[in-house]
Amino acid sequence: MRAALPNSVYQFLTVQAGSWDAPLFDEPFAIPELPSASDINLQSLHEHLFKDDHFSAEQVPGSNSFAVSGALADGSAMVANDMHLTLRVPNLWFRSRLIYPSEASSEQLHDISGISLPGVPSIIIGSNRHIAWSFTNSHGDFADWVRVNLDENDQTRYLGSTGWKPINMIQETIHIRNAPVEILNISETEWGPIMAEDHDKTPLALVWTALQPESINLKLTELEQARTAEQAVKIAQLAGIPVQKFIVGDRGGNISWTLAGRIPARSGDYDPQIPADWSNPNVGWNGWLNPEQYPLITNPPSNRLWSANSRTVSGNTLELLGNGGYDLGARASQIRDSLFAREQFSVEDLLAIQLDHRALLLSKWYQLLAATLDSADKTLPWVSLMKEALHDWDEQASSNSIAYRAVRTYRYEVMKTILGGIAAQVRLHDAAFKLPRLSQAELIVWQLIEQQPQHLLPAIYKKWEDLLYLSAQRIAEQMQQNGGITERNWGEVNTARIRHPLSQKLPAWIGRWLDMPEDPLPGDHNMPRVQTPDFGASQRSAVTPGKKNKATWICRADKADIRFLPIMAADIRIG
Repeated sequence: MRAALPNSVYQFLTVQAGSWDAPLFDEPFAIPELPSASDINLQSLHEHLFKDDHFSAEQVPGSNSFAVSGALADGSAMVANDMHLTLRVPNLWFRSRLIYPSEASSEQLHDISGISLPGVPSIIIGSNRHIAWSFTNSHGDFADWVRVNLDENDQTRYLGSTGWKPINMIQETIHIRNAPVEILNISETEWGPIMAEDHDKTPLALVWTALQPESINLKLTELEQARTAEQAVKIAQLAGIPVQKFIVGDRGGNISWTLAGRIPARSGDYDPQIPADWSNPNVGWNGWLNPEQYPLITNPPSNRLWSANSRTVSGNTLELLGNGGYDLGARASQIRDSLFAREQFSVEDLLAIQLDHRALLLSKWYQLLAATLDSADKTLPWVSLMKEALHDWDEQASSNSIAYRAVRTYRYEVMKTILGGIAAQVRLHDAAFKLPRLSQAELIVWQLIEQQPQHLLPAIYKKWEDLLYLSAQRIAEQMQQNGGITERNWGEVNTARIRHPLSQKLPAWIGRWLDMPEDPLPGDHNMPRVQTPDFGASQRSAVTPGKKNKATWICRADKADIRFLPIMAADIRIG
């Protein structure tokens, strides 16, 4: 996309700041101005370039994690975590409790409770009664594309960092039941496998932290014996795992945030957001960052920490970590504001934040749709039906809400239409171009709606009012399919239908007994209660280390209702 757009347009599409932003390290961002008509003029493009673009879904792998210090939680810190994954049965996580003697004294025991994955020799998140820890995806930039310069006279050679080298050809044979075998040819370079081509057909090799020496180790197991948040941070920063945001609290009341996992030390003057030539030995990755270079927050004055896959850092630290497609900050800002709404917390209070399905992001969209309908012809049947559909708006993504579904559908239709117009400019150079997922699309679209520049209006519309009106008409037609508009509630589409892996191979009348019952669920993406039909919280926890009956642990695959069952001899309840 970058090669086909003026630089001002590219900066506008990759905007990184706005009202939906909740970083822990905050420095002001300058929001790029709208591109001028000399850079891009959609009114001058032919209508065939304005295709019905599919707007990429906002669902991204991620999690919520937040903590309050002991000053707000009766002495000990309190750490909450709900990790968002594909919903499935059996559940990916299993609850574990490890009890074993301390090396210092056989009379002392290490007692760790938490969850883990099959085959993983450690507790992933949990508590050892001294600390409690949690993770969320970092969405930093920890992979680079390397331009591979081939020998013009011998395509089996490439220019490496120390001269010409042969490409290492590896052939993998994949045996498939009841089908012919498939042969996979892999071309390896010193940086990694060749996976794609650049815009000028130059091969691209992928260099990724997970394929580097020392990128994987078992240091995470040392968290089992850490006694303070300070010790846990040092362990996390040297752990060989995919880079994650790490929040930890201890029974002394301390809380900390940092990054866990190895971060590449980039050298040379190159932009990691675009492919670069690493044949110069001074360009590329030069080992790992030292832990002292990692961002770290310990015991912030607010006594609160939060993480939800959006931008966490600013300035030079953001340049150091890179932008790996972090999320819009709507979810993080809603968690942050809920944390600042109270001065004392219990585990039930943290659970309430996890279950928050208020649709704050859609408030402006509700107002926009209502205003669009108010200015429309009231005698049109679809207009009166849409106005009636908005009557139950309560700013929540409730499963029985018709208004939420209508407003959400309108938002996607308008965003698809506006961003599809920007894509038309790229199609002048690449007819098959499709928009990638733009995490900050909300900020881009509202800037255009509020300023309504004529040169950035798709040529198939004469006025911005026409775009907004026709978008409302189109979603009304969509919602009228298979029934009336006023019968289309959110739960109808946001229903979990989780199938057991064995049921798909059995006759339907048997397989249905293994599947989970269909379950209309509240929640959506841009709110703490992340919920789609097949994606959402795979577990929820709120832990106060060292205090019995002060922790909650929920492992689940579906179901909106939650019950708690006490577990003997543990500071965890499971339900």
